[in-house]
Amino acid sequence: MANLLVDERDVKFVLYEQLNIEKLAERDRFSECSRDMFDMVLDTAQKLAENELWPANSDGDTQGVSLIEGNVKVPESFHRLYRLYCEGGWALLAMDPQYGGQGFPVVLHCAATEQFVAANIAFTTYLTLTLGAARLVEAYGTEDQQHTYLDKMLSGEWAGTMCLTEPQAGSDVGALRTRADRNPDGTYSIVGNKIFITSGDHDLTENIVHMVLARVAGAPPGTKGISIFIVPKRRPENGAMVDNDVITAAVEKKLGLHGSATCALNFGEKGHCIGYLLGQENQGMQIMFQMMNEARISVGLQGLAVSSAAYMHALRYAEERVQGPHISTMRDPAAPKVPIIEHPDVRRMLLWMKSVTEGIRSLLYYCAYCVDRSRSALTTEEAALWLGFVDLLIPVCKAWSTDMGFKVTELAVQIHGGYGYCREYPVEQFLRDIKITSIYEGTNGIQALDLVGRKLTVNQGALFRAFVDETEKLLIAVKPNVHLSRITALFSEARAHLIEVTGYFAQKGLSGDIMTPVLNATPYLELFGDVAVGAMLLWQASVASKKIGDLYVAAGADNTEKKARLHVINREAGFYWGKIASAHFFANAVLSLSGGKARAIVSGERSALDIPKESFVRW
Repeated sequence: MANLLVDERDVKFVLYEQLNIEKLAERDRFSECSRDMFDMVLDTAQKLAENELWPANSDGDTQGVSLIEGNVKVPESFHRLYRLYCEGGWALLAMDPQYGGQGFPVVLHCAATEQFVAANIAFTTYLTLTLGAARLVEAYGTEDQQHTYLDKMLSGEWAGTMCLTEPQAGSDVGALRTRADRNPDGTYSIVGNKIFITSGDHDLTENIVHMVLARVAGAPPGTKGISIFIVPKRRPENGAMVDNDVITAAVEKKLGLHGSATCALNFGEKGHCIGYLLGQENQGMQIMFQMMNEARISVGLQGLAVSSAAYMHALRYAEERVQGPHISTMRDPAAPKVPIIEHPDVRRMLLWMKSVTEGIRSLLYYCAYCVDRSRSALTTEEAALWLGFVDLLIPVCKAWSTDMGFKVTELAVQIHGGYGYCREYPVEQFLRDIKITSIYEGTNGIQALDLVGRKLTVNQGALFRAFVDETEKLLIAVKPNVHLSRITALFSEARAHLIEVTGYFAQKGLSGDIMTPVLNATPYLELFGDVAVGAMLLWQASVASKKIGDLYVAAGADNTEKKARLHVINREAGFYWGKIASAHFFANAVLSLSGGKARAIVSGERSALDIPKESFVRW
């Protein structure tokens, strides 16, 4: 059976033909790696995803999780999956060998994770935060903290979470009330409540290590006075594990992700919850941002993976579902019925899904690749350049990928028609599962504010200028290719509009008008995402154009008819032609709208601010 989760050919195209990750092996950090090793990892990940994770996906949705006598139970099938994941050492794939890791590039870990998330997003929520929490201990923990927690978390023996949100403090993290009282032995007594904690409790591991934001008495107000603490569910004490007064108060009933335990946790109800300071007091937000940024890339990956599975399932359904005659014979009552992929509107939807999904994959893999280039850089300047791309693109990767991923999944339901709205087909679960990705780990509105309010202003716009320079290099490289002139022109126009709007925001900021950029932050992020993904697809089209040109020559396809025939009989030619088609379609369907989006932003429209709130209320 063909892979209905991830297009493995496209994965390898991005890794090997677009990003050329084999060259990473030329760097000391990855000198032990090779193409054969990369392929082995990808093949093993695909088999685990298809043969184990995917069959258990429906268990998470139908069985869900349950809170029994204060403890969360996950679907029984998840226990086998967790064991296989840990035995395979997947959490250690991209970790430094000095911590027992395998030392592979982050971009390869990204590709493997896409397989897992596409197969069973609910199950994977128990995996990603543990790795992020472990990296915090690795980066900021004392030697004793690393000795106590790191090995057990990386091996999967213990799990980890991130605890920020409180009933009165969601996006406004600075309003949190959880407190940390100093103890004479250097520990802290933690008292407070956290909600919406992904994987906050479960029975997959014997212990869960929470990264908890809290305020020490006398700390400054707002985010400047927040500290971060290691708060295990069970704490080591005198050679034994004892209860640490972390109580699961509730498990949320959700639209989707039924197999993922979203918990409300109470810390210190009995006065016996001990926390261990990570880093220094009042550095909590600075430290937590490392984990939050990793989590935001992971959420973007969720948007990619679920939309990928939705597209693959919609494509199969469109190829198999026979309905109506071809449009050219629709007046003939005796005309044969055809698969719905033959109908123009269905083909339009499929190509929209294809181009967007491939664009998201390229953008996210590129971001991971930038991490690898930064970590393997030969100079501090080179490392800073690549890390700058990561910082700039994180909010785009999270927000654009999840917003557009939801739209891809919505179209998958639409292509299935009435069946798509029923549980007979998995696309309705995809739609429910993916919606949370635009909400958690910072709503997409928060991502837009991060992009406009923080990332654009770093070093007086240095990150954005580096992005502009990089896309200029792309334009110079593809300009000689006359076959891509239409795509190149539309991308160039969209890029110019993005630069124009960015300059407009800068002028507003200098004049003291911050409301205009804030009001238009989300439309701006959408425009930025359009351009970033447009750049990825243009880059891909350039690579594919050269490859298909070689195939034409080898096959003697020297005219339009022969080339069209080759696209059908030669799978590689068909694939490369599909990459070019994706870029053409995206440029015309999405990038061509950039002018209107830019005009709307710079128009000065302020109705949303000027309208009195009473005018929103119906009589």
